Amino acid sequence: MKFKIFLGLLFLMFSFCVSAQQPEPQNTPQKTVSETADNKVEEPKPATPATSAYVRPDKETRRKNYFKSLFSLNGLGRTVISSGYNTWRNNPEEWGTQWEGFGRRVASGVAKNAVKQTTIYALDESFKLDSRFYRSQKRDFGSKVKNALISPFTARTESGKRVFGFPRIIGTYTAAVIAAETWYPKRYTYMDGLKSGTVSLGFNAAFNLFKELIKK
Repeated sequence: MKFKIFLGLLFLMFSFCVSAQQPEPQNTPQKTVSETADNKVEEPKPATPATSAYVRPDKETRRKNYFKSLFSLNGLGRTVISSGYNTWRNNPEEWGTQWEGFGRRVASGVAKNAVKQTTIYALDESFKLDSRFYRSQKRDFGSKVKNALISPFTARTESGKRVFGFPRIIGTYTAAVIAAETWYPKRYTYMDGLKSGTVSLGFNAAFNLFKELIKK
């Protein structure tokens, strides 16, 4: 019965797939005018801090972003690749290496993502945070790497200030623990879920770095 429900989720994903990626707003230098005795000279004003360029998405945009996180092509692609790899490794071995086992792993990935994204969305809305990934405004290599690595562990306030990103951390671990304690084979426990959540956060950072480096 559970497997049929997971397949139903997978069908919905294929039916409503959309792709979404929101780049970080770029900061445009402003100009200020300084007067002299003879004329006016325009001088470039130093760029304001990165947080001032951030504009919090409105309620409707946040809601749409939530649904895109459930049914995006990027998410589906990562789930399919991960499921194929785990089928090849036969992990969990109880699900086997045939198409049925692959289907179970894909359905499991879809369900875990739904729990994760719903938890993140609920916490973001409750605490007025934004856990979405935004590319670094500074395009040098070091800044890209730093932004990619800290993004899974940070969130933005309404003003754009970066703070501890507990919504994504809680969402990631919640999804992994629920999966381990419910539809995974009985030998799995919450400890396996915690390990899986930690690995997931690491992959999240790696994927963010990939997005940083492939975009100019």
